[in-house]
Amino acid sequence: MRAGPLAGRTALITGASRGIGAATARALAGAGARLALVARGADALHALARELATIDAAPRAGAAAAPMAHLVVVADCTHAADVARLAADVTAWAGGPPDILVNNAGIYPRARLHEQDPDEFAATLDANLAAPFRVLHAFLAAMRARGSGHVVSIGTVADRNIWPLNGAYSASKYGLRALHEVLYAESRGSGVRSTLIAPGAVDTDLWNTHDAELGKTLTARERMLRPDDVARAVLYAVSQPPHMIVHELRLSPS
Repeated sequence: MRAGPLAGRTALITGASRGIGAATARALAGAGARLALVARGADALHALARELATIDAAPRAGAAAAPMAHLVVVADCTHAADVARLAADVTAWAGGPPDILVNNAGIYPRARLHEQDPDEFAATLDANLAAPFRVLHAFLAAMRARGSGHVVSIGTVADRNIWPLNGAYSASKYGLRALHEVLYAESRGSGVRSTLIAPGAVDTDLWNTHDAELGKTLTARERMLRPDDVARAVLYAVSQPPHMIVHELRLSPS
């Protein structure tokens, strides 16, 4: 069996094909977890799974070198049918709900409220709030019945701080923080733990469509956090002993 603090545990990561999701996948796999990698892009997911297989096969002191079977699920978590299929596939693969669920996938549109497309506003709420709820709902009852599970929500400092042009994004992320708080309140004593990771700006592809504003109205890339910074925070939270809950971690560049 693989050595590491997460050896023998399973983890589902949404938005796993790039950025924070891919960095988190590498961190959790490196700690011994088996992963269910979820995103819309099949090619990127399969490439990541192949990369992780080479990491899994690397010899480790005191442990047999054995590849671990990671699961790739191509799904759009804003679609109920995709989430139902995801839940069935992961449950069959893991023999139950995952031990760790990382709700990471999200989008970041920018517009002033009077210019905001109502359909884009609704789509942002769907991607950043309703979709994480759908994935959580698919596994939460089984986690509670088992008496264990750890739900990690990737939030943002924009869930407490307001900047112009963030109407859709902040509304969705304030909602995600509220969802985390309710889960935390309802899950005390159930064996299900919940953690909110709230970073400042992280250098990912999310900023590509806003490149002209980087260093002007938006943080310059060189001053942003890195995806690995967030991944280390996730690994820290889920590696703690069962009697301890890391309720919230807020990350800022130095």
